[in-house]
Amino acid sequence: MSEEKKGVEEQCRDFRRMFESLRREIGKVIVGYDEIVESVLTSLFCGGHVLLEGVPGLGKTLLVRTLSDVFSLEFRRIQFTPDLMPADIIGTNIVMEDAKTGKRQFEFQRGPIFGQIILADEINRATPKTQSAMLEAMQEHSVTSGGQIRKLPEPFMVLATQNPIEQEGTYPLPEAQLDRFFFKLVVPYTNRQELRTIVDRTTTGQDPRADSVVGAEGIVEAQELVKHVVIAEHVQDYAIRLVLATHPQGEFAAEVTNRFIRFGSSPRGVQALVLAGKVRAMLDERYHVSFDDIESAALPALRHRILLNFEGQAEGITSDEVLAEILQNTPKTLEQKLDVP
Repeated sequence: MSEEKKGVEEQCRDFRRMFESLRREIGKVIVGYDEIVESVLTSLFCGGHVLLEGVPGLGKTLLVRTLSDVFSLEFRRIQFTPDLMPADIIGTNIVMEDAKTGKRQFEFQRGPIFGQIILADEINRATPKTQSAMLEAMQEHSVTSGGQIRKLPEPFMVLATQNPIEQEGTYPLPEAQLDRFFFKLVVPYTNRQELRTIVDRTTTGQDPRADSVVGAEGIVEAQELVKHVVIAEHVQDYAIRLVLATHPQGEFAAEVTNRFIRFGSSPRGVQALVLAGKVRAMLDERYHVSFDDIESAALPALRHRILLNFEGQAEGITSDEVLAEILQNTPKTLEQKLDVP
């Protein structure tokens, strides 16, 4: 075995060990939600952001706080409200006077966006104008104020929450902002055993804490390692055709696409499928991406990137149901024959 291959395998083993350590530490505080935790960690190591959707009280905020603990990163929380302004997020220039000379000059006061783990709590409660303040930060990892571009600290990750039930006083997220989220995760209710564990932890004086596992430098190194995982051309083509299958009237559009979808996924959808597949491959002790890796990422990567038309909304069809049918009707390779009844 070549030295280079040995080095790659050792890096992958280190990545898996770190990932498992992170799971264990988060599990000290967060009960259940194994898939949610894995998806959030996957998004971080892919350099992406996450939109968490769920009813209040399910531990979304606690999960984000716990992430900042296990990663030793600077945590900032932004509570989105209708009166929140872009300057409240980015920061603003204020006039400062030099005590010695008496001269006045503008000085930039940084806003809460200058953190590393950003909790955008109830992001859909802010106006579109304020929501747009997040666009440059999420895509470019920088903000512009007073004509000057200021870089944000690395690694940088936004975890936004929204309540799917209460719609009064909320503003739907623009498609341009939804597209900047790597994953959209739907947080479910806890089951009976998980509720028992939560009650035991929170009503008996227990105060579990998560220990730090890795710092900023280790995360950046892991993000670079993920990019170098191999993906075969035919597997990559499968990811591309899945995204093209969400485009109405396109070459690879499924019947359900033409019937229920108004707009399909952007190229960011393919990027999310491939990068998430690379992380899953390493967790499965492989250094190459498989078809199953791509399929496993399809729902969280694409559910927020397709827009249903009027017929789909009227019939109560969900994005997940449309994607499930697209997955069923998209062959792994073009030569593969589909056995559809």
